[in-house]
Amino acid sequence: MPGFALPSGRPAVMGILNVTPDSFSDGGRFAAAEAAVDHGLQMFEEGADLVDVGGESTRPGADPVPTEVELARVVPVVERLSRQGVPVSVDTMKAEVAEACLDHGAVVVNDVSGIGSPAMRALLSDSSCSVCVMHMQGEPRTMQAAPTYANVVEDVASWLGKRCDELEGEGIARDRIWVDPGVGFGKTFAHNLALIGTLDRIADLGYPVLVGVSRKSFLGAALGGAPVEDRLEGGLAAQVLAQALGARIIRTHDPRQARRAIEVASHVLANSAVLGRTGSLR
Repeated sequence: MPGFALPSGRPAVMGILNVTPDSFSDGGRFAAAEAAVDHGLQMFEEGADLVDVGGESTRPGADPVPTEVELARVVPVVERLSRQGVPVSVDTMKAEVAEACLDHGAVVVNDVSGIGSPAMRALLSDSSCSVCVMHMQGEPRTMQAAPTYANVVEDVASWLGKRCDELEGEGIARDRIWVDPGVGFGKTFAHNLALIGTLDRIADLGYPVLVGVSRKSFLGAALGGAPVEDRLEGGLAAQVLAQALGARIIRTHDPRQARRAIEVASHVLANSAVLGRTGSLR
């Protein structure tokens, strides 16, 4: 399948659809295919430009699931959403799952392991889909144990740049690649704040930047211990800051609210550009 064309003038909204029993925010709510499809359609109607379907939780401490289980969870949902005109991304680290979803209409592969497996690279080099490369220190079971960096922003930017160079060298065209700094994936509270606050460094790599902050634990920490269900306003604030610093895709559980925040921020930033400003909040 061909890749996903990003909208001009504003970031794309990527709705999160977890078809898992154990995701950190909505685990179990959409594990049944029919409920998942209905929710995906609802997100699309509420302003999501594409829907990211995941069948394996990548929350801190999560265990991997067998390939056949992940396939059974995601393929029916991807197929039905695609058939109804919803652009679909698949959130997977497994080449077998990515291939099946591409065969059933997915247009983006979102791999939180950073396209590390040779099988995934071979598959993607032979496809025309969009590819999201995310930075993660470690793997989900252990990534939050004790993440350390010399300089988190420079370390992440350097890693992403090198990985994208490798992928281009293996036949994945530059205009198909997105990057994600991996907020919350092997990062402390301070690391997450640094990455969002200097996201323009990641944007300077020259690839569209995807940012996922929705409902994450650093928001709870910033809000004095707010639980998952009470982090919406914090997430919107963080996504607007990311947008101002160059984010091109916002991954969110709440597409209606995220889209509204994006629209207002886009007007402000466009007006700043007319007035000769850079649009940066720094």
